[in-house]
Amino acid sequence: MRRHGAAFVPLIVVAAVLTVLPFVISSYHTYLVAVVGIFFIAILGLNILTGYTGQISIGHGAFMAIGGYTSAILTRDHHTNLILTMLIAFGICLIAGLLFGLPALRLSGVYLALATFALAISIPFVTLQWGEYLGGTGGVQSSTQKGNAWLYGVAWATAAVLFALAWLIVRGRIGRAFRAVRDSEIAAVASGVEIGIYKTLAFGISAAFCGAAGALYFMWLGGVGPQSFGVDLSLSLLVGAAVAGLGSLWGILAGAAFIGLLPTISQSVPVIGNAHGRNVVYGVLVIVVMLVAPDGFAGLLARLRSRVQGLNRESNTVKLHESSSQ
Repeated sequence: MRRHGAAFVPLIVVAAVLTVLPFVISSYHTYLVAVVGIFFIAILGLNILTGYTGQISIGHGAFMAIGGYTSAILTRDHHTNLILTMLIAFGICLIAGLLFGLPALRLSGVYLALATFALAISIPFVTLQWGEYLGGTGGVQSSTQKGNAWLYGVAWATAAVLFALAWLIVRGRIGRAFRAVRDSEIAAVASGVEIGIYKTLAFGISAAFCGAAGALYFMWLGGVGPQSFGVDLSLSLLVGAAVAGLGSLWGILAGAAFIGLLPTISQSVPVIGNAHGRNVVYGVLVIVVMLVAPDGFAGLLARLRSRVQGLNRESNTVKLHESSSQ
């Protein structure tokens, strides 16, 4: 019990900092940290799929697009409450993820990655094809503007709720089945795990999380268009999941901060004069992070914790020898 209680101490500290943060930073920085919360939700969903079941996806920006356009259409045509549109986007993307997950059962590894990549490429063109309803190249603009503090509060409150939901999922029977599928499908089948059901369920859950993130992204941007959910968004989510550490929930904040704040930080570097230079910095930093922490931030924390425990054991052993020699 003491060990489990200690594990929640960092969560309490982070929650306290995030609660106080909007009162001590500027409105602009509140706006920036809000998008970190949005990416936190999306990476959380992707990690459930890729980190816990081993299904690689480089197309989850497509589910964010579905969520974003769902929220946009509901607010524009039906004047639906923004929070309600996020819940509806969550449900629609859950169904969309389940529907995509069924045919994806035939694929694995690089072939599944390519299929999800094709999804990320095709969704922006779908919005253009149905431009009469989805706004075409101009997209859909929000008719309701919310303040940065409101966006911050909603984004991080949603992130907290979905983090708790993800924690319950991965610690329960479903999470154990997910990890069994990831570690060995043959062993999972021998243990009575229905691989098809759990693989499809993982797709549905991860897509639902990204749908909620997409709805929030629409609120954050003040509108959506085909350019809002390009392939680079899907790639950024995968980078964020890798930086966070696949198969763990404890590094998600680091991954979200990395992809959410790095573009803004890179713009302040004086030696960078254009977007190409910023992309170079982004790529170099990704390489450096992967070299320093190949298992992501969560893996780095685990190694540091093991090293501290090892030093404590050595210290206790030395003290025991000293006391016995006396």
